[in-house]
Amino acid sequence: MPILGIDEVGRGPLAGPLVVGAVILPPEIKPWFSELKDSKKLTPKKREELNSIILAESTTGLGWVSATEIDEIGISKALKLATKRAVKSVQRLHTPFSQIIIDGKVNFLTGTPLESYVSTCIKADDKIREVSAASIITKVARDRYMTDLATKYPEYGFEKHVGYGTKAHVAAIYQYGLTDEHRKSFEPCKSLINFQSETKQHKNTTKIGQQAEQLVANYLSNHGHSIIARNHKTFFYEIDIISAKENYIYFTEVKYRKSALHGSSLEAITPEKLQKMRFAAESYLKYTNSKFKNLQPLLAVAAVSGNLQNQDPVEITWFPLSN
Repeated sequence: MPILGIDEVGRGPLAGPLVVGAVILPPEIKPWFSELKDSKKLTPKKREELNSIILAESTTGLGWVSATEIDEIGISKALKLATKRAVKSVQRLHTPFSQIIIDGKVNFLTGTPLESYVSTCIKADDKIREVSAASIITKVARDRYMTDLATKYPEYGFEKHVGYGTKAHVAAIYQYGLTDEHRKSFEPCKSLINFQSETKQHKNTTKIGQQAEQLVANYLSNHGHSIIARNHKTFFYEIDIISAKENYIYFTEVKYRKSALHGSSLEAITPEKLQKMRFAAESYLKYTNSKFKNLQPLLAVAAVSGNLQNQDPVEITWFPLSN
């Protein structure tokens, strides 16, 4: 009774396609059948070896759904679409099968003419050799895609994490932004969309702005702060000054107004701006420099006005990070 085995790879990553593989093994028993198992339990070398054999001696098909399509229809519908595409690819080769086994517990062919042929099985990729074969060709195909993608976007390390949300991958997203291959409907990518335009505004690039920042940095140093970073920029945010004192880490935004007639510098800190400041501080601690995560974070706005040459006290307002 010929079996069509089906498995997927790429359901959870933040980037790259979802891929479903479908395999009908040859009817006669082959020596390499005994080596088939869940692709994750095989070494990369063994996966490549078996992948070549499976493609050469079996009937195979792959169904691809791009990151853009996933964003448009959602991951549940994407799984169904990828499965349909994989099965259609096999059907074009006219190899008969009488049963379909899908890894997991969801029948992705529900509502199609093949629905009644489907059995689902948890851990089928390690129990049913046809599904094991499907898991192997699918993982190899997607891994190759992500490795090729790494040549286009070398900053992201796709060849290492293949799009999954590792700490290094998320840190790269914060540093360089989102690519066309990132799933904008997945967190944290979804939330980052709101901040994407923020870093396109280069603050304090004028000589006066730089002088104001230097004045605040000097003020903080004179009051016992250790300056950790100045003008820390990523794609999504910029922090003017990061400093530490005792058990606290301070994220300071510098605002300069030439005259009080133009309003207080602190008036520029709207609720939206405060939200972005919190986002920047939390992102820095979580993804950029976790060695400071045990320090109590505080947001600060340093208001500077008037003649910078004669400026002595700097007005600083503190904001709790949690509010």
